[in-house]
Amino acid sequence: MTDTSGMIQQTPYRTIWHLAWPQVLMMLFHFFIGLADVWVAGYIDREVQASLGIITQSLFFLLVVAMAVANGAVAAISQSIGAGLYKRVQRYVGLCLILAVLLGGAFLILGLPVKGWLISALQVPAPMRPITEYFLEVYLFVLPPYYILIISNAIFRARREVMFPLYSMVLVTFLNTVLDIGLGLGWWGMPNLGFKGLAWATFASVTAGAILNVAVLWRKRLLKPSSFAPLRWMKCATPYLFKVAWPAGLMQIIWQSGYLVLYAITGSLPHGEVVALAGMSIGLRIEALLFLPAMAFNMTAAILVGNALGARQPDEAKRVGFRILGLAMVSICLFSIIIWQFVTPWVDLLTRDADVAAQAVSYLKWNVLAVPFTLTSMILAGAFNGAGATLYNMLIMGGATWLLRLPLAYWLGHHALDDAEGIWIAMFVSQIGQSMTLLYFFTFKNWQRFAMIKVRNGTNASKDVS
Repeated sequence: MTDTSGMIQQTPYRTIWHLAWPQVLMMLFHFFIGLADVWVAGYIDREVQASLGIITQSLFFLLVVAMAVANGAVAAISQSIGAGLYKRVQRYVGLCLILAVLLGGAFLILGLPVKGWLISALQVPAPMRPITEYFLEVYLFVLPPYYILIISNAIFRARREVMFPLYSMVLVTFLNTVLDIGLGLGWWGMPNLGFKGLAWATFASVTAGAILNVAVLWRKRLLKPSSFAPLRWMKCATPYLFKVAWPAGLMQIIWQSGYLVLYAITGSLPHGEVVALAGMSIGLRIEALLFLPAMAFNMTAAILVGNALGARQPDEAKRVGFRILGLAMVSICLFSIIIWQFVTPWVDLLTRDADVAAQAVSYLKWNVLAVPFTLTSMILAGAFNGAGATLYNMLIMGGATWLLRLPLAYWLGHHALDDAEGIWIAMFVSQIGQSMTLLYFFTFKNWQRFAMIKVRNGTNASKDVS
């Protein structure tokens, strides 16, 4: 592996772009997955489209532990690479894969008995309940391969092998799109399963992506006996992984549960609740297009900040964070202006219902206005992930969600404006507060102290878990 810290200093923007562009494409293919799901669901009917939006958000909630372990993997592996501790890198690969298998299976077993309770807690309208229950049951079986896919992709990113997650996402997107249309609408001679076809398309495509990643890891000899360290090493290495993962996991729980509550607030509006839910589902999919490059820059920030801290260069870690933020701010804000010109025809493509289209456009109006603030949050959160400072993300982003967004959304949506637009305005306001707080902490606080390898009084300090 090359000396990434040196590359950052010599050609910073070239290094950032080299890591970012495959991840931009990866996120673009991820967007196409959601686009195909929403298009086919909208072609069936609005209840299916609204149910898909709710259950997709629920799936994110069920994947929070996988995302937490992925954050821990990126921090531990990227910092170890920056420090040149390649044996430690290999052992963290094995440890993270073991956790992927164990945790994915555990959540499948735990989730099946409580699936009915979750549907009730979401306040799903009665016409949508049977559809939503079926989606949830199939998606629970997706959890084990999804855990492997998410964590193995994080391993590749942390090792700066960003092409492999792109390849797996191309496969997932292709299979999901073909099976969505084939099974969901009965095209190409496939059985017409309706909304059930959407669920099984997700299962098949994610499983295929996980199998591909495992095969690549095996071929690269990252899955060999030496990758699975003795129990003694795992006991030494797991605490840092846990230190990074638990705030990241709790933050995801707080964040995703906040979205579920937001769905519940929208679903319990005094009038037009199904239309608002369907419009929100479409809006989220189109909004995702705006943040594809933002997520790529978020992941790039985690890699390069982790490398710099592993190389014991805390000042360089801060500089690279600001460089990525500046580059992302200019490029993505321009991209957002272009995208806005095509919002209405894209919404019309995803729904044939005029009321749903109007709500989707209203949702997108406020969230496009929030792009600079949302972008700041995403890039700086990525930098904190690479540093292992996930505690800051949890406290700041969780606080903005539960102390600002949700109370304001309920008051504006149910009382002050008596309309779904009040909920969209609350989302805009919370993004401003969240991003400004993250920027303050990144600029003025010592977040570098969360790194696994520290510099104290001019000497290196690190617990040897190699």
